[in-house]
Amino acid sequence: MNTADMAARASSRPAAAGGGFDTVADIVVAGGGAGGLPAALFARWQGNDVILLEKAPQLGGTANKAAFWYWVPNNRPMREAGIVDEEEAFLRYVARLSRPQSYDPDSPTLGKDRWEFDAYRAFYRTASDAVELLAEKDALVYRPCPEVPDYWSQIPEDEAAKGRVLVPAGARESMSDGGKVAVASLSRAAYRDGVDVRLSHRVQRLIVDGGRVVGVEATTPDGRTVRVGARKAVVFATGGFTHDPQLRYNFLSVPAYGGCGALTNEGDIVRITSRSGVQLRNMNHAWMCPIPLEKALRRDPEMSGMFSVAGDSTIFVNKAGRRTVNEKLPYNELAQHFFRWDPDKAEYPNLVMIQIWDRRSQEHSASDEYGRLIVPEGTPDYHVIKGDTFEELAANIAARLESVRAHTGGLALEPDFVANLRASIKRFNGFAEAGVDEDFHRGGQPIQFVFNGPVKEDPDKPNATMAPISAEGPYYAALVTGGTLDTKGGPRTDVHGRIVDVEEEPIPGLYGVGNCTASASAQAYWAGGATIGPIIAQAYRAANAAHEETAATPETAAAV
Repeated sequence: MNTADMAARASSRPAAAGGGFDTVADIVVAGGGAGGLPAALFARWQGNDVILLEKAPQLGGTANKAAFWYWVPNNRPMREAGIVDEEEAFLRYVARLSRPQSYDPDSPTLGKDRWEFDAYRAFYRTASDAVELLAEKDALVYRPCPEVPDYWSQIPEDEAAKGRVLVPAGARESMSDGGKVAVASLSRAAYRDGVDVRLSHRVQRLIVDGGRVVGVEATTPDGRTVRVGARKAVVFATGGFTHDPQLRYNFLSVPAYGGCGALTNEGDIVRITSRSGVQLRNMNHAWMCPIPLEKALRRDPEMSGMFSVAGDSTIFVNKAGRRTVNEKLPYNELAQHFFRWDPDKAEYPNLVMIQIWDRRSQEHSASDEYGRLIVPEGTPDYHVIKGDTFEELAANIAARLESVRAHTGGLALEPDFVANLRASIKRFNGFAEAGVDEDFHRGGQPIQFVFNGPVKEDPDKPNATMAPISAEGPYYAALVTGGTLDTKGGPRTDVHGRIVDVEEEPIPGLYGVGNCTASASAQAYWAGGATIGPIIAQAYRAANAAHEETAATPETAAAV
């Protein structure tokens, strides 16, 4: 994506309703990704005229880079297979993980705020209907993944630990290209079914009449301003604020170096709706993942989060050369590790970690899927650092760190890095030979084998996630830090997708879907697809509620 093809941000001050509109629809959707496309389709299928405004020159947003797993409780394949996924048990699972310090199984709301509990319940009750309608309309046909476990399948609250994950039917066996498949399918359906799609239209501000949102103003790269009226509602689905440094610095609780969200994810809704008195929630949390530091600093539009750390003969070490984490943790949990604070040294000692691997992993685990840093020959590899010995590798790592020191507070390798690295590898190799990681329990939970990636076939290996790192080079490395898939804070919505103000009242005519709004999950990442599954369900509920809004007549809308 070339940001030169997008209009620049302009004033978000609401526009007056007088002056008419250039075009009018029943429902206007801002954003054409995993939330906006389903919202537009659900609204269109109920007979509404729908205009979709996307500020990029193509549809899809972050979904273009996603595997597009979508997590759907009590879905049809589960029911047909006789898998029981009861509402009460499901609610206990998500409540237990979301702000666990407040979890109370004896509370009517399980210890959660009412809006959080209601959001969990609405998701459970509507997700399956939403995805079945998309499939029935040939907009997003899926296949189930019955053997993929939830990320926390080991806890007692997860009574239906497998079966909730669905993927686009046309995705490859590894499921890594699901996003491209989903975006293509949803886009075809939108054009086929009459959604008026307008690319390179950046929504800049609301048009408000007497407290009601009646439209938006959008600009195009050539500087035109287009006034778009909404007879019923405006639905925002513009993504989070991953690529707005000021919002990241001032709201996220960790010093993340951006992330792999689409470059269009600049927190537009936060600025656009701030004058409407919206209630912001969950601004301190994000969907987290490790990311390659150098790609993040370059704002590489092709960068993917490291959903799966490749290799068995590989470890992460910090600037001291010490292994400090289970490298096969689910990506959201692995990312938290980079932000551990050292109160004695007043620093983040793991802010930049170094993935180390050997020839075995390079030859057997190279992959261009899921953001893995061990890449095949011929694939862009500017992030890879090489050395024939540990000493040469360390020298090259040090030089690379020096090249980015302005972004890391001058982070550098400690003097005993090589000695500590050798000791870390020796200890890890012992664990690999025994099959038990006594330090960090790598391979200790079912989901970690899902994220293991391709490795050399070795049926006698006691733990598939680990193999000894070779005593001989060449060796390889890459700089890794914590980042976001996208943020998950913004205006709070009710269960119908209506954005509410600080007095808990819905703002008339204003809806929100997806990562531009506040997630009730708090810091938790419940399972693979626990981003997109709730987004699709929220889009379904928002479209249904917007459809029921009393519409202004075309004459009234045009004259407003």
